[in-house]
Amino acid sequence: MSVASQPTDVEIAQAHNVTPIDEIAARANIPIEALLPFGRAKAKIDIAALEPQKRGQLVLVTAMSPTPAGEGKSTVLIGLADAMNMRGHNSIVAIREPSQGPVMGIKGGAAGGGFAQVVPMEDINLHFTGDMHAITAATNTLAAIVDNHVHHGNALNIDPRRVTWRRCLDVNDRALRNIVTGLGGPVQGVPREAGFDITAASEIMAILCLASDFADLKQRLGRIVVGQSYDRTPVTAADLKATGALAVLLRDAINPNLVQTLGGTPALVHGGPFANIAHGCNSLVATKTALGLADVVLTEAGFGSDLGAEKFFNIKARAGDLNVGAVVVVATIRSLKYNGGVARDSLTEENLAALKAGLVNLERHVENTRKFNVEPVVALNSFASDTDAEREILRTWGQNHGVRVVETRVWSEGGDGALDLADAVAEVLTQPAQNQQLYDPAAGIEASLHTIATEIYGAEGVELSNAARKDLQFLRNNGWDTLPVCVSKTQYSFSDDPAALGAPSGHTLHVRQLVPRIGAGFIVALTGDVMTLPGLPKRPAAEGIDLDESGQIRGLF
Repeated sequence: MSVASQPTDVEIAQAHNVTPIDEIAARANIPIEALLPFGRAKAKIDIAALEPQKRGQLVLVTAMSPTPAGEGKSTVLIGLADAMNMRGHNSIVAIREPSQGPVMGIKGGAAGGGFAQVVPMEDINLHFTGDMHAITAATNTLAAIVDNHVHHGNALNIDPRRVTWRRCLDVNDRALRNIVTGLGGPVQGVPREAGFDITAASEIMAILCLASDFADLKQRLGRIVVGQSYDRTPVTAADLKATGALAVLLRDAINPNLVQTLGGTPALVHGGPFANIAHGCNSLVATKTALGLADVVLTEAGFGSDLGAEKFFNIKARAGDLNVGAVVVVATIRSLKYNGGVARDSLTEENLAALKAGLVNLERHVENTRKFNVEPVVALNSFASDTDAEREILRTWGQNHGVRVVETRVWSEGGDGALDLADAVAEVLTQPAQNQQLYDPAAGIEASLHTIATEIYGAEGVELSNAARKDLQFLRNNGWDTLPVCVSKTQYSFSDDPAALGAPSGHTLHVRQLVPRIGAGFIVALTGDVMTLPGLPKRPAAEGIDLDESGQIRGLF
């Protein structure tokens, strides 16, 4: 098929006849009484109606450092899941749900692509089952409760200058990053500086994705720190008596969403924290539910090993007592050439020198993965522009570094294009696995940051701004210095400089702020110029999305 005649992702998805969701549930061993249908092709799973079962094996899919060209991590994962089932392994997908911000912006969705997708892709990439809206509503409800409390007497003596709770929305809107509320006179509230984060970066998103059940959800919501009183005492959602209302708004959202791949593999798509400004993993509830239903569960962590995978092992796996049996690192030849210095518009041209130069990036991601005591398989996501000479360089590199490199063609072939990868992963799963975390949070935030920076980023050290040092003292004063650290960093580089490609070493990680996320159970370290509310590009993807006269969505990737 020529490039010009290739169908788009949405056209492929729309041409597919989905299997009724009750049949997909049966394949996943989900009892009918636990199924909460949302139409014909999607459903929620009532976690309260499930009985704990034997745990399966967990496969984590990560990637090399992402580039503007895209690596296809979710696409490879979905194709691999279909291939595993084709090989006779009872498998389930457990991945994040997309944020509408990137869908309308530049990155696109998170439902895979080509013939390796989860469907119905239009629903998944847009409103889906309303989880994003529920998280947004809960976040903004708490913000309204804070402002209302200050307006009506302020019994907790909240200092309006030290309110740290921000509103959120699932839209890339840079104009709302920093705002002033309460203008217009006494009846409009108390004026103060405020702002918005994107829903995927909100603390309630992280809480939903790390809570183990309804009771844990309520406890985490109650621990949310919204700000400080005039005497610098932390004020929580529980202090404001907001816990119950927030939990009610999230009652349905905590239940995982069930859909399917184009190959008919059950898929739990639930929770969507970004990995560059949050912890980047799907919900713990969905992952554990899948582990109780299938022999093999394939999940992912956002961006490369330095972001999503590091947080998966040190935050999610620690919180959920998870053990990863195999890791897949997704790489592409064009991304390797990009890290070797080739401009984006020249990535389809053969360039062996740049490819060799860019291999240092993949090599470090492989080394990072091994530090968690798991041996990776490199999935080479093939493109039509790849040449035989370029593929041979990858094969030789793998042999020299003791890494199995397996070519995949999942975009064009679906599960058939990942059968060799499925065999390689199955072989790894036959070996016993016992993961290890990289650091002990009990050593303190500075020690944890230093370990992450030096061991994962290749940095020489960490530099805290004056503001971050004040934050650190506040954390120590309140006994929060021993929580895990969630680093907010550019996804494009091992440093906090997005232009430093390849595998930079000897640099300094600059931390500008330390933000307590006590409900989530970690401290966010903001570095570089990463924004918690992205903006739209000059030509956002929204310009190409349309609805035709028959109600069919067009232009959605």
